[in-house]
Amino acid sequence: MNIKQFLTVAFVYFTFVSVFAQTTYKTVENIAYKTGKNLTEYEKERCKLDIYYPENLEAVPTIIWFHGGGLEFGHKEIPSELKEKGAIIVGVNYRLSPKVKTPAFIEDAAAATAWVFKHISEYNGDPKKIVLSGHSAGGYLDMMVVMDKSYLATYDIDANDIAALIPFSGHTITHFTTRKEQGIAGTQPIIDKYAPLFHVRKDAPPILLITGGREVEMLGRYEENAYFYRMMKVAGHEDIQIKELQGLNHGEMVKPAFTLLINYMKSIDLLPKK
Repeated sequence: MNIKQFLTVAFVYFTFVSVFAQTTYKTVENIAYKTGKNLTEYEKERCKLDIYYPENLEAVPTIIWFHGGGLEFGHKEIPSELKEKGAIIVGVNYRLSPKVKTPAFIEDAAAATAWVFKHISEYNGDPKKIVLSGHSAGGYLDMMVVMDKSYLATYDIDANDIAALIPFSGHTITHFTTRKEQGIAGTQPIIDKYAPLFHVRKDAPPILLITGGREVEMLGRYEENAYFYRMMKVAGHEDIQIKELQGLNHGEMVKPAFTLLINYMKSIDLLPKK
């Protein structure tokens, strides 16, 4: 590289670093992602999302974050660990059991995802760079929306257009709340159409599975993720990884998992590596 080429590269790099460092972020709260005359009052209350986005960047990736809480409690959030990383963060509320039954919360997650596909460009986002993530119940919703393509197909969206799936300690079997609706104990594993495992396929988007340590995780959560990983491999899916955060329980694994999420997005060129 001659001196002219070196100076050109240096100029581009330091210009990018300068713009990135000076990026300002804005939060817009309580956007309704479902509309229409037939919505229930509960849908009007819960089916809302918050957006945290960079004002002076363009075509940036988006992380849709679904909160945990066993599908029975919890509230939308913009995790502080994901802020100021060059991505848009979308925190989603969804309806909860026992006010609704399965699959209402999955349908809400799909509706929120579809809204992001259709509107994220208005917030400087690139609809080709949408990542689904969330913890526990949120991770389960991530996987159901991506693995069972029928939910997004309702909105004429191909689930394979999701850029990456990164669930934190999500159920890959049928969720224990769905089993409870049927009078099945949380310790009785079931794999039916409401299990991400039921929908393993070769052509799914890139996946990073993250769990806590197998000896301290909730209800065998590491093992069922490991089985999902193996069956995806058997189905012919090659772009999947699993990370076990040894020694960390179901709650403790969340904070370090954010670092893995960001690093994974860098590794697949959704975020700049610098």
